[in-house]
Amino acid sequence: MSAPTRFDRGHTDDLMSFLAASPTPYHAVANVAERLEKAGFRQVAETDAWDSEGPSGAASGSGGRYVLRGGAIVAWYVPEGAAPHTPYRIIGAHTDSPNLRVKPLPDTGAHGWRQVAVEIYGGPLLNSWLDRDLGLAGRLTLRDGGEVLVDVDRPLLRVPQLAIHLDRTVTSDGLKLDKQRHLQPVWGLGDDVREGDLIAFLEEEAGLPAGSVTGWDLMAYPVEAPAYLGRDRELVAGPRMDNLLSVHAGTAALAAAATAAASGAPLTHIPVLAAFDHEENGSQSDTGADGPLLGSVLERSVFARGGSYEDRARSFAGTVCLSSDTGHAVHPNYAERHDPTHHPRINGGPILKVNVNNRYATDGSGRAVFAAACERAGVPFQTFVSHNSMPCGTTIGPITAARHGIKTVDIGVAILSMHSVRELCGADDPFLLANALMGFLEG
Repeated sequence: MSAPTRFDRGHTDDLMSFLAASPTPYHAVANVAERLEKAGFRQVAETDAWDSEGPSGAASGSGGRYVLRGGAIVAWYVPEGAAPHTPYRIIGAHTDSPNLRVKPLPDTGAHGWRQVAVEIYGGPLLNSWLDRDLGLAGRLTLRDGGEVLVDVDRPLLRVPQLAIHLDRTVTSDGLKLDKQRHLQPVWGLGDDVREGDLIAFLEEEAGLPAGSVTGWDLMAYPVEAPAYLGRDRELVAGPRMDNLLSVHAGTAALAAAATAAASGAPLTHIPVLAAFDHEENGSQSDTGADGPLLGSVLERSVFARGGSYEDRARSFAGTVCLSSDTGHAVHPNYAERHDPTHHPRINGGPILKVNVNNRYATDGSGRAVFAAACERAGVPFQTFVSHNSMPCGTTIGPITAARHGIKTVDIGVAILSMHSVRELCGADDPFLLANALMGFLEG
C-alpha cells in the first residue's frame, strides 16, 4: 500500500455516517452486513450445513461469507486455493457501548410525568446523559418469532438535571447520581401510568400491528449528530466511538482485502472480522468474545474445506488477532493520570496497548506483528501503558487469546471522554487505523 495522505475526509465522513446509523449493536451489524454484501460477501446461516451441497455453497470454497447472531457478526474471506490448515488473520472489535437500556416493564412515572424505566448498561459516564435529547432504538421480537429493528431518531426522551437552586453543594462537592432514582428519563405528561404504552408507541412507529411485539431489547441514545470540531476541523466528536470506530475500520479493511484478493492479489491466510456484543459487561454471552461464536465459525470453516481436527490445530497455531478498541489519549487537564513516558496523542496514529498483567494481550512478538503491519501501510503508531497507580481496563484481547489459543495483540485509537455520550477522536486517526488493519490483513 502507498502511504496514506493526511486526513482522508471521505473515510472520516463515512465513519460519521456509520456512527449515526448505528445507535445499537443490532443496527451496527446490519450496517456492516450491508457493506460487506456490496463487496461480494454472502450470509451463511448457522443452522445450514456448511458444505458444497448447502445453500449457495454454504461456507466451502472461496469467497466472502458472514454469520449474524444478535448484535455480533463474524465475516471472513477464503482466497482461491486456501488449504484447510490455512491460518486466519482476525480483526476483533465490539459493537456495544455503555448506555441506558429499557427494562422489561418500561412504563413508569410520578407527579404528572410519564417516564421510561431504564437499567444502566456497562460503565457510562452518567453525568454525560443529563439534559441530552435522546432517541430510542433496538430490536423488537414478534409473536411469530420474527425480529424488526426500530429507531425513533428524534428527541423523545430526556434525563433532566436537578436545578442548582435545589442542590447548592453540587459545585463544591461534585454531582452525585443514584443509578436507580436519578437516571429515569421523562417522555411525556400524565397522572396515570399506562402499562404497554411505550411498546404500543413503538409498534406504531415501526408500522406493526398492535399487540404483535412480545419481546424487546431497547436502548436510549443521543440524537445529536457526529461533527467535526476545532479551528482546523482536526477533531471529531460523536457517540459510540468505543468501539464502532474499530468496527467501521475493520469492515473497510476486510472489504478492501477481499476486493484485492478477488482481483488476484495473493493472500497466504484468511482475513476475518469478528465484531462481538457485550464487551462492556464482561463478554460472557452467546454473542460475546467469551462465548463460542468465533471458535465455532472458524472451526466450521476449516471442516467445510475438508479439514480435520489436525488442520484446525495447525490453522489456529498460525493465526493472529488484532483486538482493536479505543484507548486513552493524554488528557491536557489531567496529564498526571497518565504514565509519564507514554503519552499517546490525538492524530498520532493507532496505539499499541501493553499491560504486563495481561489486561491487554500484547507481548513483544505481537508488537513486531503490528509494527510490520504499520510499516507496510506507511502508518505511524504509538504505545499506551497505564500509570502504575491506576490499573487499566481490559478488552476482548486476553479473552480471545485464552479461549482459542490464538496470538492476540491489543491496539486501537486514542480518544478522550471514553464512555461519555459524546467521545472525541482525531480526524486523521480512523483513516490511519483502517490503513494499519489493511496492512495487517495483507501481510
